[in-house]
Amino acid sequence: MEIVMLLVGVALGAAIPWAMMQQSRRQQANAMREREERIERMTRAAEEKVEQAGREAKLLAKSERLRVEEEVKEQFRERSEELEKLKQRFDKREEQLDRKFDQLDQREREVDRRRNQVEQEQRALDARKEACQRQEEAIVQRLEEVAGLTTEQAKGQLVGGLREDVRREAANFMKRAEDEAKESADRKAQEIMATAIQRLAGEFVVDRTVTVVPIASEETKGRIIGREGRNIRALEAATGCDLIIDDTPEAVVISGFNPVRRQVARQALEELIADGRIHPARIESVVRKAEKNVNNEIREAGEQAIFELGLSGIHPDIVKMVGTLKFRTSYTQNVLSHSVEVARFAGMMAEELGLDFALARRCGLLHDIGKAMDHEIQGSHAVIGGQYAKKYKEHPLVVNAIWSHHFDIEPISVYGPLINAADALSAARPGARRENVETYIKRLEMLESLAMDFPGVEKAFAIQAGRELRVMVAYDRVKDEGALTLASEIANRVENEMTYPGQIRVTVIREMRATAVAQ
Repeated sequence: MEIVMLLVGVALGAAIPWAMMQQSRRQQANAMREREERIERMTRAAEEKVEQAGREAKLLAKSERLRVEEEVKEQFRERSEELEKLKQRFDKREEQLDRKFDQLDQREREVDRRRNQVEQEQRALDARKEACQRQEEAIVQRLEEVAGLTTEQAKGQLVGGLREDVRREAANFMKRAEDEAKESADRKAQEIMATAIQRLAGEFVVDRTVTVVPIASEETKGRIIGREGRNIRALEAATGCDLIIDDTPEAVVISGFNPVRRQVARQALEELIADGRIHPARIESVVRKAEKNVNNEIREAGEQAIFELGLSGIHPDIVKMVGTLKFRTSYTQNVLSHSVEVARFAGMMAEELGLDFALARRCGLLHDIGKAMDHEIQGSHAVIGGQYAKKYKEHPLVVNAIWSHHFDIEPISVYGPLINAADALSAARPGARRENVETYIKRLEMLESLAMDFPGVEKAFAIQAGRELRVMVAYDRVKDEGALTLASEIANRVENEMTYPGQIRVTVIREMRATAVAQ
């Protein structure tokens, strides 16, 4: 029984998987049929879409072909119209050209006719010209016989007379023009300068190349000299000046071309004399102290000058240079006092002329700043001062006024000539400057010799301390009209060949004296 049951179980176990496998195969077959049917449906749908797209493409192509055909027809019609218009224009232009050609042919015929007429007239004129030339030669020959002069001689006399007349007329014209210009310019200039002079009364400080220091006794001289001259050598080495101790009683002379060093030496020597302790170590200490004091004095002098003029915004280095001018002189005139005076003159004249008086004062104060520079710097003081002011960013008008106040370069504004006038006004006033006798005499002699070089000059006299030149001319060699020209030529030569302060007036005098003696 157990065996039967076992066999039935085995049979059932084998039959169940077989049935399941058969069922799975039937399901797979059904799925494949469904997939094939779906693929077939999709294929038919795709074929229908392709057919429909082909029909649509054909329709689009046909419509596009029709549209292009319409556009081509429209363009062809427009181009045909344009060509027709061009043809009409060309036909009209051709007609116009034909008419112009006809007109040109007519003008050419007219020109040929006139050319022939002009040639005939030219031949007639040539014949008349030849006849006139023969007649003119005959007249000239007759005039030469009557006058007793050749043509060249007559021309020479005529040219000489014309030249003299022209010179006379030119001299008269120059005199009239100069008189008219001076009549208004001199009046205004005199008013401005007179007003400035009346408003300003300046001081004139005379400095030389030596400074005298008084001493109490001859014993002090011995202490200054020191043992074997060591003290005086130490003092000269420290200050850069020469000390002259001679037979002059109770005085020591400090000699040197640098006024700042002379001032340092003077202060140091005065302190040493007052203290009584004079030896090399003490000398060096006192000289350093004196240098510091002089530098402070320079700075204070510059600040005081700027404060007096009411200026501001000036670089400290320029302030120091301005203060250094206190120890500089020009023709024995203190340069700082001169600069302050020029600034005041320039400011006053600028107010009269309606200019910026502050800018004019600035130009006047700094115009001689180049004189404070060391002598090792090459160039004129105007150029050096202009470069220095430009270095510290001064106003371009100030720089140009410094450069051009002696007309070393062309001024770009009215401030250059204004500073030149103020400079001359400050320097030319009586007592402002003095020269040594030798230089003064040489300048007067050179002034007179320049005038004597001109033809017709008999005598020349420099008067008024060389500020005026009187020139006596021969009355038979220089005419009245030529006197003005001669004065201008002498003045121009004096300007070009001489150096002088202020201005020089040239006066030409021509006179004829007749003397008879009654017996």
